[in-house]
Amino acid sequence: MGAVPERNLLRVVSAPVEAANPTQPVNSLTNQKPGPRRFSHVPTHAVGVVHDRRRSPRAALSLPLRLTRVGETVEPEPVSLVTRNISSSGVFFLAPRDIAPGTSIELEVALVDRPLGFGRVQMSTAAHIIRAEETEVPGWKGYAANFDDFAIERDDVLPLRFRA
Repeated sequence: MGAVPERNLLRVVSAPVEAANPTQPVNSLTNQKPGPRRFSHVPTHAVGVVHDRRRSPRAALSLPLRLTRVGETVEPEPVSLVTRNISSSGVFFLAPRDIAPGTSIELEVALVDRPLGFGRVQMSTAAHIIRAEETEVPGWKGYAANFDDFAIERDDVLPLRFRA
């Protein structure tokens, strides 16, 4: 038998991954109070990414969205819509109304919606419209909104059948 040829193998060792906070604070302009919190990243490895030159990558997700306030007017019945894409700093959606750029809005986005209401994760956010554009759907316009502040609401209640 012959000798085993010596191989020059490269070993690649990756740096340890530290747990990261999914949100990061943003300082206010006056530095007198903490600013809004923003997501540091959206897990775009699990969903499609819309490619463009924006600051934050956008995930092409159709998530349920409810428009609860436009300007100073609270919606008597929140308008149910769907996101076209979402990022850590904003959202794009279609709506059957005219909203001028610069208008403040409040909306709710269902990030996770489980059957029977258990394990639901919803984002409530204050935002403002930064762009409005025409769409191919008559009477509807596309709106890009930038998040000003948000809160995450979770439904972590364990069903009675699983309690000891």
